[in-house]
This record gives sequence, C-alpha cells and structure tokens, in this order.
Amino acid sequence: MNENKILQKGKRVGTGLAFVFFPLIFVFAFAVHPGLLNPHFLGPEELIQRAHQNGLLQFGHLLVTLCTVLLIASALHFMKLLERSAAWAGTIGGMLAIFGAVILAADKGALCLTMSALDGLPESQFSQMLPGLLAMFSKQGWLVMLWGIVLLPLGFAIQALALIRTRSLPRWQGIMFLVGVLFVGTPDGVEIVNLSASILMAIALIPYGAKLMKESPMDNSVPRL
Repeated sequence: MNENKILQKGKRVGTGLAFVFFPLIFVFAFAVHPGLLNPHFLGPEELIQRAHQNGLLQFGHLLVTLCTVLLIASALHFMKLLERSAAWAGTIGGMLAIFGAVILAADKGALCLTMSALDGLPESQFSQMLPGLLAMFSKQGWLVMLWGIVLLPLGFAIQALALIRTRSLPRWQGIMFLVGVLFVGTPDGVEIVNLSASILMAIALIPYGAKLMKESPMDNSVPRL
C-alpha cells in the first residue's frame, strides 16, 4: 500500500510539473523570437534568415521539442479526467493533441534544430544550401505532413470545451486555456500573438498543476481552486 501511495503521488507530481512547465516553455520560446513588436507574416526565406546564427532562438526551439513529452502527459491527464463525464471529447481531443505533439517534435527537428548544425559553415557554403533549405521550409515532399501540427491546438481545444462544459476545471481557467490553445498556433511572424496565448495558458494551467501536486495520492477528485 505504501509503495502504491508513493507511485500515485509520483504520477500526480509529474503530471503537475507538466502543467507548470509546458506553458512556461512556450512563453520563453515565443519571447525570444526577434521582431515581436513588428508583427508580419514571414515567408520561407525570411524564416531561414531569422533562424540563421540565432542561438537563443534555436535553444527555444530545442525546449519546445523536448516539451512535447509534457504536452502528451497533459493530454493523457485530461483524457482520464474526462473519462466519466465527457469520454468521447476527452479521447478524441487527446488523440488529436498527442498526434499534433508528435508532429510538433518533427517540425522543430526538421526545420529548426537542423539550422544549428549549419551555423558552423562559412557564409559562402551556407548560401549554397539555400535552395535545399527553401524546399524544406516550403514543406516540399513528405514534409507536407508537418501541417498536421494544427491538430495539437485543435485537440486541446476540444478537451478545453469539454472541461468547461463538465465543470472539470473552474470556468475562468477553462476559458483562458481554450483561448490560449486557439491562438498559440498563429503562423510565424506574429509571435506576439503566440506569446500572449502562452501567457493565458500559463495563468490557467500553472495553478492547476500546483494544486494537482498538493493533492493526496488517494484523492481522485478534480483539483479545485
């Protein structure tokens, strides 16, 4: 019984930490994007030039790549939370969010982390690689699958609506979470919107994660604030 309590407590603490850290990572990653106060949509070539020799931006992308584990843990938690009151919405939303999280990892790996490997090249050699990079950032070939990243906010939005309807989250938290996930996927170049959406998610989910960590291992009720 003691081991079971420790295991349950460990799961709750781990899940709570996921809710604390994933919105904070998003806030940091979007905050380090250049041109926050000059929003405009960017094309593939502009995205390449923005990432080139920008170590802080690449570090933010690395954190987002690793953050996909936390996103999956969060989606699974909401699936379990909704299994009695809105099972279909929890399951469908969770599956979409998990698939979208996998695509997010692929997106950051293919289009962002690869840029760090090229920063050591002389500019003359880097410029010779531009045609290939443009094909990648234009999502040519099987990279078209990276558009599946939209499933991440869609899945969480479905779960957020179910959480609001079933009162599984306080209404204010559910609404802020919903608004945040709907806008966090705004296209590249207007990261001020993504940053604002991430802040909303942080306000909604960090208290939830902290409350979750404090709950008794034997308490299966929904954390209330």
